[in-house]
Amino acid sequence: MSETDLPEPERVRTGVDSVDDVIRAVEELEERPLEEHVGVFEAAHTELRRALDHTESPTEPA
Repeated sequence: MSETDLPEPERVRTGVDSVDDVIRAVEELEERPLEEHVGVFEAAHTELRRALDHTESPTEPA
């Protein structure tokens, strides 16, 4: 089986726009120059941390 015969992988989506934007940016790395990869990963880390920071804190047990 050659690389062109492989089915395209299913794209992961969360339904959270900011997280899905990060996933799309990482998925598109293959099309970008290697020199840009670090910046994309750094931005992804920042955006994912921001998304986690904005989720509601779990309630403390009673």
